[in-house]
Amino acid sequence: MMSYNPTFDLLSLLLLFAFMIIKSIRYHHSMNMKLRKPKLPPGPKPWPIVGNLPEMLASKSPSEWIHKTMEELNTEIACIRLGNVHVIPVTCPTIAREFLRKHDADFASRPLTVASDIISNGYLTSALVPFGEQWRKMKKIIANDLLSPFRHQWLQDKRNEEADNLMFYVYNKCNNGELVNVRIATQHYCGNVFRKMFFNTRYFGNGMNNGGPGLEEIEHVDAAFALLKHVYAFSASDYIPWLGLLDLEGHKGKVNNAMKIMNKYHDCLIEERIKQWNDGSKNVEEDLLDVMISLKDVNNNPLLTTKEIKAQIIELMMAMIDNPSNAVELILAEMLNQPDLLEKAIEELDNIVGKDRLVQEFDIPKLKFLKACAREAFRLHPVTPFSVPHVSMNDTIVGNFLIPKGSHVLFGRTGVGINPKVWTEPYKFQPERHLKNDKSDISLTEPNLKFISFSAGRRGCPGVILGTTMTILLLARMLHGFTWSAYPNISKFNLAEAKGVMFLDEPLMIVAKPRLNINLYTC
Repeated sequence: MMSYNPTFDLLSLLLLFAFMIIKSIRYHHSMNMKLRKPKLPPGPKPWPIVGNLPEMLASKSPSEWIHKTMEELNTEIACIRLGNVHVIPVTCPTIAREFLRKHDADFASRPLTVASDIISNGYLTSALVPFGEQWRKMKKIIANDLLSPFRHQWLQDKRNEEADNLMFYVYNKCNNGELVNVRIATQHYCGNVFRKMFFNTRYFGNGMNNGGPGLEEIEHVDAAFALLKHVYAFSASDYIPWLGLLDLEGHKGKVNNAMKIMNKYHDCLIEERIKQWNDGSKNVEEDLLDVMISLKDVNNNPLLTTKEIKAQIIELMMAMIDNPSNAVELILAEMLNQPDLLEKAIEELDNIVGKDRLVQEFDIPKLKFLKACAREAFRLHPVTPFSVPHVSMNDTIVGNFLIPKGSHVLFGRTGVGINPKVWTEPYKFQPERHLKNDKSDISLTEPNLKFISFSAGRRGCPGVILGTTMTILLLARMLHGFTWSAYPNISKFNLAEAKGVMFLDEPLMIVAKPRLNINLYTC
């Protein structure tokens, strides 16, 4: 027979009492959370059905209107309703990190737009494609087979050829007493590197004797920049789909025209190369097009369709040409306005490289000041006002605000880069701000998102090595190979940017003089 234990009953009562208290606390916490349901970020009051589209369309620059609206609301995260879509611009690095680190999986998709659909050939690529199996497939191929460290080393000779050709071209321009259009020199260096890496050629046509672009190459690069300008431009039809039939802003027509030009130059080369691999007349990989054609699945069948190859090559060209060319043009303009910066860069190059050879890729790790200049250009002069949009796949709480499923999240390259809470004298081009620790390596990435270069998270750019190499080598060759100056009646360059794009309003036209042995400029 069991004996009575009053201690046991008292313990049971205490446990039951504690359980009821915990349950009550949880209940009240749950009720409080329901009562304190997170709100949307602050934003302008939307109109019925169309949201804030009328205000956006009435502005000359939608991106400037968004930043101005955020300033008026005194907020670093906003909610602007366009049609039925919540557009969430962010200009705070702390909030941006919360999106791309803590909640990266929830914001790993992309919006469906008229332009991105056309450019990606129905979402067959990587950067423009919504989250899913196609994105996983293409991202793996780009990271492992196209832009891997092994492929980067494999393609070094092709990049060197175009760096040498750049010197030849600029030398011929200045030797003939001509001003150098820096935009043409930088953009077509990037275009040449792309064509050499994917098609093993510099020219689609006969080319120019002075090393510069021919009409075909100019048309090719201009088409790529037209696509970049419109791929995620604010278009009413992306938020109210039936307006796509009207093409009010003309975006669809301009994208289709640019795609016709790209396809005119690419398709015949791609189709002929596939035929060569299929009939056995080609069996050695010489460029990245060969690599893409040669990829096999587990059943030894082609891993990529012809449509996928064509679409992905166009997307990769768009990714390769804009940041390096824009950064170097702006850096040169800033240096001419601040000659002490130019002198410091030349001193670094002469100390590390000397004047008896050309700067090479293996010099890049030592060129800390030049890398600091590139970081500062990405901060102060980004090529686009916003990063590629992220789409929320779930209702998510970020920065104590509700971000509804389907929202388009825009990280403001300009807003983050000039945030006065992060940067002192944010509008001043000051590379030294990135040189606080002389012992540490300087990267063009910014993991803390104090400015946005290659972004971060699942959708971060996989081309960091290539982008860094192209940017720094382009800048180094221009500065090391030539003495730059404004023509006599110019005392200071206007760094005003063109409306709708982040380029200088006018291309940088300056005087160049060779500063190395003449033999180093011959191709």
